[in-house]
Amino acid sequence: MSVKNLRVPVAATLVTLAGAAALLSGPLPRHEPASASLARLPGTKGAATGVAATTGPTGAIGPSGPAGTTGTTGAGRPGAPPGPGPAPASVPPGGDTGTSLPGGTRPGTRPPVVDHGPRTGNKVALTFDADLTDAMRRQLRSGAVRSYANLAIIELLERQRVPATFFLTGKWVEQYPQVTRRLAGNPRFELANHTYGHLAFTSDCYQLPRIREQEMNADVARTFDVIAPYGGRQTRYFRFPGLCHDETALTALAPLGVTVVDGDVVSGDPFATAWRPVVRAVLSQVRPGSVIILHVTEANAPMTDEALPHILAGLAERGLQPAPLSEVLADPARAR
Repeated sequence: MSVKNLRVPVAATLVTLAGAAALLSGPLPRHEPASASLARLPGTKGAATGVAATTGPTGAIGPSGPAGTTGTTGAGRPGAPPGPGPAPASVPPGGDTGTSLPGGTRPGTRPPVVDHGPRTGNKVALTFDADLTDAMRRQLRSGAVRSYANLAIIELLERQRVPATFFLTGKWVEQYPQVTRRLAGNPRFELANHTYGHLAFTSDCYQLPRIREQEMNADVARTFDVIAPYGGRQTRYFRFPGLCHDETALTALAPLGVTVVDGDVVSGDPFATAWRPVVRAVLSQVRPGSVIILHVTEANAPMTDEALPHILAGLAERGLQPAPLSEVLADPARAR
C-alpha cells in the first residue's frame, strides 16, 4: 500500500475546538513529529488535535437511549425506519481473520499505520467515527442527550449517492442496530472497526478510561464479531480512539490482521458550535488521497450535518471525488 504521512495542521482545528476546551480537564497528548515523505512508523502515537474530543473526559459525553433504538436527530427528526434482518456475515464471527477483505494483513505481523492514500488522482475518503462509551450511554438513558446517530448525515450521503466509510464502535452498533443495517445495506458504504467501547489504548489520551493491555486484542476482535453479521462491505480497517496508539497497542492487535487508519484531515467537528470552522478545517487541508475524519455522533458533533453539504461542494470545486476508503488507499492487491 503506497501511502505517505502528512502532518495535520493544528491551527485549522483550534477555532472549532474552542467550545470543547472547557470540557477537557486534563492536558492533551502531544502530536508526534512526522515526516512528509515516509509512512507513519508503527509504535507512534497518532493523537490528532480535535479528533479525540469525540468523547472528551469520561462522563462529559454520552450515548443514546434504550438499547436497540435508533433515536432521533435534530429537532424531532425520526429515527431510521426498520430495515431487513442482518445480511449474511462477510466475516464469520470469531473465524476468518479477513485477509481477503480491504485492510486485511497477515495475522501475526504488526499492523501498518496509514494516514492517507497516494497523492495522485482525485479521490478522497470521507470517514465517520461512531463513538459510544459507557458514559455516553448513561446520558442517553437519562435523557440528557437525544441521540448519537446523526441520520441527517446518512440521508444526505444516500441522497447524493456519496461513498463513505464508517468506523463503528461495538456498543454503537448494539445501540443502533437498525441504523447499522441501513449502513450495511448501502453498497457505497464500508464498515470498519473503532473498538468496542471507545476506551483509550494508551495513557494520557484525552482522559478516556484506559483499557488493560491484556484486553486490547479481545476488545477489537469482539467488535469485528459484532459488526460481521450485518454484512455489506466489511473491512479490516481499524481506528484507535483519539488516534492514540503505541508499540504495545500495535503489538496487541498483530494477531488480528488489521490495517490501522489514522487520517490526515482533522475536521474538528466534535463540539463545534458552528459549521463554518468545520468546513474551513477540511477544505484547507484536503489533498488527493486524503482521509477526512468526521463524526456521525450527533449529540457531540452537532454541526457535522450542516457542514457536510458545504464540504461536498468544496470538494467538487477542487475536483476531488469522495470514494470508499479501500479505493482511496488503492491497495493493488485488492483492486477490483
